[in-house]
Amino acid sequence: MVSLLNNLFQASAIILLLCSIYYYRHFKKIKRDRKLTLVELSIYITTQAAIYLCAGSYLLLFLNRNFG
Repeated sequence: MVSLLNNLFQASAIILLLCSIYYYRHFKKIKRDRKLTLVELSIYITTQAAIYLCAGSYLLLFLNRNFG
């Protein structure tokens, strides 16, 4: 169980890093006052999911270390 959570945490951290690099680099080049395209929206949703996966798996690993 711990190794699965560890792998999930590492995968979500990698996804978060890659998406956020693309996200910020892309949005530096465009104007802020227009709607998001389909690609931009999918990057935004992927980033949000990676943040929740990273936070959730970190919390579970932290709780396992303290109470396990």
